[in-house]
Amino acid sequence: MNTTTIPEVNFRTVDGIRIRYADSGGTHQPTILLTSPWPESLYAFAPIWETLTAYARVFAVDLPGFGQSERRDELLSPRAMGGFLAQLITTAQLGRPHVVAPDVGTAAALFAAADHPEQIAGLVVGAGGTAVPLQLGEPLASWVLAPDLDSYRRVDPQAVVSAAIANHTDALPDPIRNDYLSSYRGDRFVESMRYVRRYPEELPTLAALLPTIATPVTVIGALNDRVVPLANAEFLHQRLPNSRLVLLNSGHFAWEETPNLYAATILDAIDAAHS
Repeated sequence: MNTTTIPEVNFRTVDGIRIRYADSGGTHQPTILLTSPWPESLYAFAPIWETLTAYARVFAVDLPGFGQSERRDELLSPRAMGGFLAQLITTAQLGRPHVVAPDVGTAAALFAAADHPEQIAGLVVGAGGTAVPLQLGEPLASWVLAPDLDSYRRVDPQAVVSAAIANHTDALPDPIRNDYLSSYRGDRFVESMRYVRRYPEELPTLAALLPTIATPVTVIGALNDRVVPLANAEFLHQRLPNSRLVLLNSGHFAWEETPNLYAATILDAIDAAHS
């Protein structure tokens, strides 16, 4: 059974950017690379940290501009973030990891697999916008399609993040909730919106690449996800040549709402990739 274990975090510089990460270390093989969801942080994986680290070396990262990692504007797009993931794998000496990339990490990880297939052993993705044409629920659809960010600059980011994480089925532990809120203070939330606002431009490019991705991909679809509807997971499964679709009875934050099933799905995916 999963327990909430907040990992010890550190900071390092990758490509001139200060990023926050947690590394279980040790000699476990294989390696799992976890990318932070939004508007959360790597603390989102606290409920599954103990289970995964008993099986593998686990390296979790706040993507640039998300969580507590430094922002670089040119990385705030899925394809550019995919390039960053490839560089991180090399810099952190992660070997050929299995990348678990929910939410905003989904498109980035798929671009990484398309552009740098030799670096990734397998992917577990889902809960991120991928369908073309866009199939997004609220408030994400408005964040992506608003004419500009001016109106959002006048909104209290703490209220926005609080409203987003209020969709959790269970109350978050205070240290985790506080980390999410502190991660998007000031202009950090509104600036992080630039990433998803690249979806209309970059998702059609990704869609064209999906049939070329030979990497094993497990797509997790949440049956009750009102933010990123199940159609996005189905879109990937229909186009990726080496994929399987796993459905969870969860809302958007499946990694926290159904942690036992989420962790089991990750471990099953790794076992299948090595069988």
